[in-house]
Amino acid sequence: MVMEQNTKLNYTLITDTSVQVNGRTLGHESAGAAMLNELYRAHVADWPKFFKMDTLSKVGFLASELLLKECGEERLGGEEYVSSRAVVLFGITASLCADKNYQETIQDKANYYPSPALFVYTLPNIVTGEIAIRNHYRGETSFYVLDGYDARTMAFNIQCAFQDRVTESVLAGWVDSHANDDFRCFFILVERDQAQDMAQLENDLNEIMDKLK
Repeated sequence: MVMEQNTKLNYTLITDTSVQVNGRTLGHESAGAAMLNELYRAHVADWPKFFKMDTLSKVGFLASELLLKECGEERLGGEEYVSSRAVVLFGITASLCADKNYQETIQDKANYYPSPALFVYTLPNIVTGEIAIRNHYRGETSFYVLDGYDARTMAFNIQCAFQDRVTESVLAGWVDSHANDDFRCFFILVERDQAQDMAQLENDLNEIMDKLK
């Protein structure tokens, strides 16, 4: 597994124009929303529900898929479940993109077509649910809406997820979507021992976030 030396965490980065996995750039021909569909077809292709997701969920879902694939995790099936994996995400925009899309369906009284499919995604924590359902996770799922990027707050909440006796790893990340073609995201996988040193975790988060700037 290829790892950059300046961070000990496996990570994926997705913006509306680029995709990286542990420092490797994944090739693609399109950008924005079209790029997300291209990535899905090239690297996932077995979860049709993807096309019903809002942009925030698509970005987070793809980031998690690429990261878990990089880590060599096997896909569970049937009635198998994992209680030791938590999903803890952060962002600024919350469901802003989905809210805008839904608003367009109710803006014009002469062309009023409220869509329940869009309304479902006006909650930012739906992305954590999509990831948990896909991977049969039964651990904690949380989405924290922050005023701005804050590695210390992220590191603290990731560390808090290990306070129970069940959680052994946390799929964590930063994900924002201002519009269907405007998004950025990074995901990491944090094991229990990696969360013990909060200062190091905070430093790793900052190093990865810097790659999105």
